[in-house]
Amino acid sequence: MPLSLRCLTLNLWGAEAPLEERMALVESGVSELAPDVVALQEVREVPGSLANQAKTLARATGMHVAFAPTVPFDGGHEGLAFLSRVPIIEHHATELPHATPDERRILLSARLATDASDVWVHTTHLNYRLHHGREREDQVLAIDGALMARQGERPQILMGDFNARPESDEIRFLSGLTTLGGRRTFYQDAWSLCHPHLAGWTWASANPYTERLAFLQPDRRIDYIFVTPRRRDGRGTILGCRMVMHTPSSNGIFPSDHFGLLAEIQIEPSAA
Repeated sequence: MPLSLRCLTLNLWGAEAPLEERMALVESGVSELAPDVVALQEVREVPGSLANQAKTLARATGMHVAFAPTVPFDGGHEGLAFLSRVPIIEHHATELPHATPDERRILLSARLATDASDVWVHTTHLNYRLHHGREREDQVLAIDGALMARQGERPQILMGDFNARPESDEIRFLSGLTTLGGRRTFYQDAWSLCHPHLAGWTWASANPYTERLAFLQPDRRIDYIFVTPRRRDGRGTILGCRMVMHTPSSNGIFPSDHFGLLAEIQIEPSAA
């Protein structure tokens, strides 16, 4: 069977309570799902009171880690991170447009050393306000530019919390359905490809933690796994995608206010 990569994305919801119970669920979820790479958003670290959440998870699950801060938070930082079962050769943070002192957005990119070849994976977390569609449009243009600068024969995988519905122009642009800034592009939307008739809400009223931000409107699909176009030799084929970490524990605790996504992506050619 061609070599594939199991990719998980999850907004970690920072240090919100009940933190200890939630992080235990995330740790057990990562262990049980056994992804090759995990893209995390809203990762917190506060010196003296909260160890870097991604590094803590990496130690607990035996994975490599890369972290990049975005904004100061409670005397520490919030940021993006990758966990990886294979070595992370290098990682870079790309600044995205419309940064402010309180809302700075980046693209974190990492080059992974898989058994057969190196693969670039990327994660991001776009502006969250409902009226910030214009800002998100500029951000996805910058993201597309960063990925196209690394364009090659191997698939690239883009994951994260885009804070936008599938029908928004910023997501339609990534899906090849509209033009932004005089440009067109195309990425495969893993959930849509595998479940074209299912809503796939990752920010859902079924999760009571979303009530704390009820003004943002629940029941939206805002977390995505995108893959560059499929090659004729099978590379870039999305072999499956499903929602994960979307059910509560026996005492009603969810891992996060977001549900996660897990996709398996073929990264090497099919047998001739």
